[in-house]
Amino acid sequence: MLQITDTWKAAYPEAHAGILVVRGAANPPQDAGLEKRKTDLETELRARFSSFDRPALLRLPELRAYDEYYRRFKKTYHLQLQLESIVFKGKPIPSVAALVEAMFMAEVENLLLTAGHDLDVLRLPLTLDAAGGTETYTLLRGDAQILKAGDMYIRDGEGVISSVIYGPDRRTQIRPETKNAVFTAYAPPGITGEAVKNHLEHILRNIKLFAPEAVGETLEVIGGR
Repeated sequence: MLQITDTWKAAYPEAHAGILVVRGAANPPQDAGLEKRKTDLETELRARFSSFDRPALLRLPELRAYDEYYRRFKKTYHLQLQLESIVFKGKPIPSVAALVEAMFMAEVENLLLTAGHDLDVLRLPLTLDAAGGTETYTLLRGDAQILKAGDMYIRDGEGVISSVIYGPDRRTQIRPETKNAVFTAYAPPGITGEAVKNHLEHILRNIKLFAPEAVGETLEVIGGR
């Protein structure tokens, strides 16, 4: 389902990417089981990182890998900032529709960048590539965006659906009525394929808290030497 180009392989020979396809899920605006897990996760993250400051966080292998990637584009890894907000400022994990929240909870726990899409809107197959710097797409907030040259991105048969630096698109976003979803994880050099696999399995476990009937149809990790 996820193809890779020679351009991506040449640009990122040690990187990985992963894909999880989930069918038959629900997407309620809120779920008690997921809310409890979210509260527990906030407590766990604050306990885990209570003695850390920003330099210490950036020594974590995951954050170090993404920080090196983002600095190439003069950007800061947004999950680092969100983790700091939860741990240092006591802010809660945002409440959103359950499928997106299940993904985000795994992101802040595992620190791996992920995008979620409505499977039924996608025009398969998906292709992982490195941008030339001319590709454009519409962001979640509705703005048109040109990709940065060299940035990892994924497209379907209609166009770009996500990039590392700018995130997911508007066209294929997960909606309240979404039942079948695709989650794609980007892992720059320094993140193992096993970490990506565990992360995608974690998303599926979160989803089963509110949609036990959901089926993880595909879980695949690609890339690496």
